Amino acid sequence: MSAVLPDVSVTDIAPTLGPLEWVGMQGIDFPVTIDEPGYHRELHAKADVQVDLPAPQVKGIHMSRLYRLLDSWGHDAHISPARVYALLSSMVDSHHDCDSRCARLRLDFELLVRRPALVTEGLSGWKSYPVQLNASLEDGQFALSVECTVGYSSTCPCSAALSRQLIEESFLASFSNQTLVDPGVVANWLRANASLATPHSQRSEARVCVSVDHASSSLGLLALIEAVERALGTPVQTAVKRADEQAFAALNGQNLMFVEDAARRIRAALSGHENPRVHVRHLESLHPHDAAAWSAPLNQGSQA
Repeated sequence: MSAVLPDVSVTDIAPTLGPLEWVGMQGIDFPVTIDEPGYHRELHAKADVQVDLPAPQVKGIHMSRLYRLLDSWGHDAHISPARVYALLSSMVDSHHDCDSRCARLRLDFELLVRRPALVTEGLSGWKSYPVQLNASLEDGQFALSVECTVGYSSTCPCSAALSRQLIEESFLASFSNQTLVDPGVVANWLRANASLATPHSQRSEARVCVSVDHASSSLGLLALIEAVERALGTPVQTAVKRADEQAFAALNGQNLMFVEDAARRIRAALSGHENPRVHVRHLESLHPHDAAAWSAPLNQGSQA
């Protein structure tokens, strides 16, 4: 075939004139390579790519140009702030005939990490952390942020205090007539009655977002996640034996927290990051609704 294929996005005028803020594609299947200290892996991602369309008469952008740029960008190299900036610049350059001046990228993927058991040597399992990368280049201004979701366990301090009171009252009722009690008798009583009342605990999640400096060599995802897990102290576990489950119970019992405590701990742990935002949810076992808290940089809004 020698005939020139029609391209109505170029030859036709938009029937309704007007600029558009963003035009592009969403949900492109895409492999990404994450390479940073302690982590190197290729992962499956979903990518969104868009440019602005300020020219009111242009019927449509060139979707295939964006797709091909993204496809070639993903080969042979890991994601870094410099490479994200280069992709966005290429997206803008590829649409000079549409007068585009802005581009943006969103990547959604799950960081898959091998985590060891708390106590049992040689036991480990896979744990995934949802990650969202958002980047934009608008009139020459580059912005990049990463958001990670970290699962953990939370035990309610109020519920723990109420449970301890019931156990205390039961202990006094059992031994109020005795001035001296043999430690072995007390130990047997505790073994039978220490779970007379138990505090409620639940799986919880922390969603944290920080800005990434354009000069950074990597996204810093693993370091960000580990800072959050250290601050909370009770990350959810993968493979466990009874000794690991017991160790996890001890961590929860010695690490009681309201949702407010969790948000404040994480905020303090991320003090060295730029524009840290925190959203924590405790998926309540007492209530049919969740408890939640937000924290944003000073002088900014509170919704993450």
